[in-house]
Amino acid sequence: MSKVTSKLQVTIPKRIAEQFSIKPGDEIDFVATAEGLRVVTASRPNAATLGVAERLRLFDEANERQRQRQARMNLPANPPADRGWTRAELYTRGKPG
Repeated sequence: MSKVTSKLQVTIPKRIAEQFSIKPGDEIDFVATAEGLRVVTASRPNAATLGVAERLRLFDEANERQRQRQARMNLPANPPADRGWTRAELYTRGKPG
C-alpha cells in the first residue's frame, strides 16, 4: 500500500512497477472511475494501435498467466458430477412460483 506525501506524490510499489514495466521518468495518468482512481501508463498503446502479432502475443501471455493461477489452485482432480442443482434452477430460484 502506498501513502500520499505532503507534496501529493505517490510511490508505486516496486513489484507493481516491475510487473507493468514502469520505469523512472515514465508518465502515468490518473483516471477517475466509479470505484475510485485508475492508474494508466501514458506510454502504453491502446488496442486500436496494436498490430495483430502484438495482440496475439499479449493474448498468449494472459493465457499463460491464467494457466499459472489455475495450477496454484487447489481444485479436485475429479469434480463431482452432481452439483445439487441444475442450470434451469438458476433462472427460477428465488422467484415466486
